[in-house]
Amino acid sequence: MLTNKEMERLRTALVLAGMAVLTAGGAQAQGLGNSPYSRVGLGEYNANTGGVRQMGMGGVGLAAPNAVNVNELNPALLFYTSRTTFEAGYNGQYKTVKNANGANRSGSGTLGYFAFSVPLNPKWGAGVGLKQVSTVDYESNIIDEVAGTPVPGQARSLKQNRGSGGISEAYLAQGYRITKNFTLGFTASYVFGVIDETTGTAVQEGNSTARLINSVDRLHTRYSDFAFRTGAHYRQKLGKELNLNLGGVYSFAHNLNGQREETQEQSYADNGTLVSPISTLSDGRGSSYVPALAQVGISVDNDKNWSVSLDAAQQQWSKFRNFGEQRLALNNTVRVGLGAEISPDPGSVEHYFQRVSYRAGVAVAQLPYQPGGKTLYDRSVSWGFGFPLPTATPLESTSFSLGFTYGVRGNSDIINAATNSSNVQETYIRGQLGVTLNNRWFIKRRLQ
Repeated sequence: MLTNKEMERLRTALVLAGMAVLTAGGAQAQGLGNSPYSRVGLGEYNANTGGVRQMGMGGVGLAAPNAVNVNELNPALLFYTSRTTFEAGYNGQYKTVKNANGANRSGSGTLGYFAFSVPLNPKWGAGVGLKQVSTVDYESNIIDEVAGTPVPGQARSLKQNRGSGGISEAYLAQGYRITKNFTLGFTASYVFGVIDETTGTAVQEGNSTARLINSVDRLHTRYSDFAFRTGAHYRQKLGKELNLNLGGVYSFAHNLNGQREETQEQSYADNGTLVSPISTLSDGRGSSYVPALAQVGISVDNDKNWSVSLDAAQQQWSKFRNFGEQRLALNNTVRVGLGAEISPDPGSVEHYFQRVSYRAGVAVAQLPYQPGGKTLYDRSVSWGFGFPLPTATPLESTSFSLGFTYGVRGNSDIINAATNSSNVQETYIRGQLGVTLNNRWFIKRRLQ
């Protein structure tokens, strides 16, 4: 049975979880620059790679305990939450997308996530948060000759494809210590979002005075459902100073229910007057099958100022179906990351930069897209810093973190015109600014 204090703490966590869901109700996933690959499936899918601390370490940390940042990557690590912690991250990205015909540069920023964790008792930690799971953000324009015209070049068509939106996740997580060295965790999430896709075509004869007519197909899909994740962590001493950590997370496969509406309209391009009423081609419920995600990690630390982590993940995207169909066959994905963190002297008084946390990592991921039978990869290097404010005390502290990733998605040969391929290569640099607030909420009063 829970004590009254434990029940009060649990109620606090549940209230905060409800606030996360309510806050998320009107949220829309925002894009970070044109990405043609986000047109496939549910968009660019974030395979549970954590927050700003993990970003600076190559997206690793499944088995790396940390008492300063929120350990939402593996719910079993919430046990190591020593103080009530609030964390928020802001994302930015600058990207170059190119193929054999040209290049496009874009960039923007958006709120990345927020997370809150609290120690409920010496064996139990809980957390709530909101984060983005996938992003859809693409635009392409194709000008081509209309086939079958008596005179070549007499008529041309402009086809434009656009997509925006994405999927977000509001979650409630628990981490519990089972034995001295072993902890388990569980996360329940409410997954929701809206994806809008538009295909527009305009045709006009080259020497004709006829008005240009647009034909627009719109696909509006609203998703909402629940998802579950479980995690485990084992910690064992290796001699006097070293510790070995093993971690694993399994995100269960689930059907993401949705409501899809497909409409079509035709209008004059010059003034927008409708040629015919907007017609609904389809309107009904369905679901997208999201495959299971399996992640494992190993780390070594000295329980003081440094750690090294190696993580691997696998997801069977070949099983993905969107409303019972698979417009483009996807491939199973594998991701491997290696990262490290060091704080030269966390207790230094005279030298501030000895207390700063320095992070670095590398990662390679096989992408689910396989255009023309080619396997595509995402190769990246990461680095980051954690800056504690000098005003920190044993009861409360504030820190700012920066994480950066430079990467290339796609293969170098796919932009060679000699391959006669229309695939693209993306070069990007991503940044994240995180703010972490730590405070000790529950202190037993003692009479002197």
